[in-house]
Order: sequence, then C-alpha cells, then structure tokens
Amino acid sequence: MNKTNTEDLVFGIRSVIEAINEGKTINKIYLQKGLTGDLIKELVILIHKEKILVQKVPIQKLNHMVKKNHQGVIAMISPVPYHQLEWLVQDIYERGEDPFILILDRVKDVRNFGAISRTAECFGVHAIVLPNKDSALITNDAIKTSAGALFKIPVCKVNSLSSSIDFLKGYGLKIFACTEKSDTLINKVEGAGPKALIIGSEEDGVDSQLLKISDVSFKIPMIGTIASLNVSVASGIAIHQLNNS
Repeated sequence: MNKTNTEDLVFGIRSVIEAINEGKTINKIYLQKGLTGDLIKELVILIHKEKILVQKVPIQKLNHMVKKNHQGVIAMISPVPYHQLEWLVQDIYERGEDPFILILDRVKDVRNFGAISRTAECFGVHAIVLPNKDSALITNDAIKTSAGALFKIPVCKVNSLSSSIDFLKGYGLKIFACTEKSDTLINKVEGAGPKALIIGSEEDGVDSQLLKISDVSFKIPMIGTIASLNVSVASGIAIHQLNNS
C-alpha cells in the first residue's frame, strides 16, 4: 500500500472479526498466507458471508503496513459506507428525478477516483458504481482529492458491472460508454432522461463486454498529438456533455 494511513486500518484477528460484526465498511482484508486455527476459520466464514475482498499475502507485506502485532490480519476500513444500488435508484425515482449513475470500470488510481468523484458531485451525478475487484479504494487520499465529495455522493460496490448494467436497463436507464473505439463524437449524443455513464480504466478503457451491452458509445475528439486524456479529465467532459445535451 502506498501512503496508507493508520486510521484506515484495523489489525489483529479478533479486532477484525469485531469490526465486521459491528457493520464497519471494509474495503479489503489482507490475510497472511498459511494461517490456521479456529479463530481464523471464524474470520474466513465471516469474510465469505459478507463478500469482503480478501488478499493472501506474505508476512513481510503485513509487517510493512503495520509495525505492531497484526496476528497476520489487517483490514482496510472505508471512511464512508457503501450503498445498495437497487435502493438508490428507487429512491431517486421516488424523489421525482431522473437517475444519473456513473460506472467506473477498473479505475484504480486513488487520486483519479477522487478527482472523478469531485466532478461527479459538482455536476449532479446521483451515485458512483465500482466493481468489488480491480478498482480504487475509498481511502483518506481519495477523500482529500475529492475535496470531500465522497462524503456527499453515494458509492456502490458490486460483484458484477454487467449485472448492474442489466439492472439499470431494467429500470429504464440508457447506458452510455465513453470510449476512443467509437465512431460517434460526443457532441452528437443526447443525454436527456435516466442514464448511466461508463468510464473505463486508465490502461485500456471500457471493457469490450460492457461496450457490447451499452446503448450508446461515443468518443471525445482531440486535435493535439497526445493520444489520450487523463481519465478524470475525460470523465468531466463526458459528464458535462451528457448533462447538457
């Protein structure tokens, strides 16, 4: 972990079990390889029950993260709670508003995530959806970069982005994808009504399977010599365009 703050962490087997039982929102659990025992079995059962992301690592990794006795278990606690996408969408409709959901496909850089969250909150996006795996975590660095926006905009973590997109389609949302692979320019897109926008990873953009189930894909035209925009900048342009088309 780079620049992990100690206030993000709970360590020790019993402490982590208690954190889960108390309903703490856990980003990820680091588990020492080869751990055994009844208490570890209890923890693993809880991890599977709550569908918490877990990574088995060598003890050197844990020693680097925490200097105290971690007993082979460290949990990263999210500073903000995660929300249920289904409840959020229903609540938005009940308020008489058209949902605008932002889907981040494998955006991993914490500062990019924070910057995108800040833009999304400023432009009225109702919620951000992240995959459980291969996505940035909500850390203090992310919150700082978001200028506190992550305390305001709901974030949903889901096991499958494709299943979540199917759900959103079923609730009447039009699915847009921002991708350089499209032939449609952003200024030709109309974004009125309930909608979701997919923004892809820093490395390879939106996953091809997600592009297939999107309703509309578009690209941001560029005339310079640099091949692509930073993902947070592209997100800002795309969000603004869909809000004003």
